[in-house]
Amino acid sequence: MVTGQASSAEMQALAQEFVQFAVDSGVLRFGEFKTKAGRMSPYFFNAGLFDDGAKLGRLAQFYAKALLASGLEFDMIFGPAYKGIPLGAAVAIELARLGRNVPFAYNRKEAKDHGEGGSLVGAPLKGRVLIVDDVMSAGTAARESIALIQAAGATPHAIAIALDRQEMATEKQADGSVRDVSHSAVQYVRHTLGMQVCTIAQLSDLLAFLARQSQPELLAHLAHVQAYRDRYGV
Repeated sequence: MVTGQASSAEMQALAQEFVQFAVDSGVLRFGEFKTKAGRMSPYFFNAGLFDDGAKLGRLAQFYAKALLASGLEFDMIFGPAYKGIPLGAAVAIELARLGRNVPFAYNRKEAKDHGEGGSLVGAPLKGRVLIVDDVMSAGTAARESIALIQAAGATPHAIAIALDRQEMATEKQADGSVRDVSHSAVQYVRHTLGMQVCTIAQLSDLLAFLARQSQPELLAHLAHVQAYRDRYGV
């Protein structure tokens, strides 16, 4: 495996392999799906469907490869409830298998008032913390994790996600309405919060995957995904 800064070609190859894996696993699906922002998306990525040991183990391999290839430095992993908990744990296990053993912690949605108490479980939060999650839409979950990490006296340093949808984020207005903004959630985290983001694949990788398909049932989705990118992409 390549560690340190990998070439663009190596990262693209990893992204294409991941998209193929997500499609084969039924995690990346095509059709009509309503997003949290109220948009009708022609594709849907549901990391909760990596639902057996083999799939979760292979997913962790993709995260670990992307992280090691990126050269990103961090001191520990944080998995935000709920999907981030198994993702973060699996990635920590895979990194340890590859010789990069780091502490791992996660949070509960509801604070516990008995036993060890509190909302944080696992290693104490300290140093440069890597948040592991599936996707970022509005960035709300990321902001919640960042607040928890800062409250514990640690540094929210970077976020690793499986898929960057590369689309405009939304912001809730004072009157309760929602409007599109000119940046994506990933761009917001990078440029406004000053954190690094490591992604396994992006929407552009999905488009490249569809464009090279010989299977008519997959190639048929290319125009719909491209139209969505043209309308909401950043």
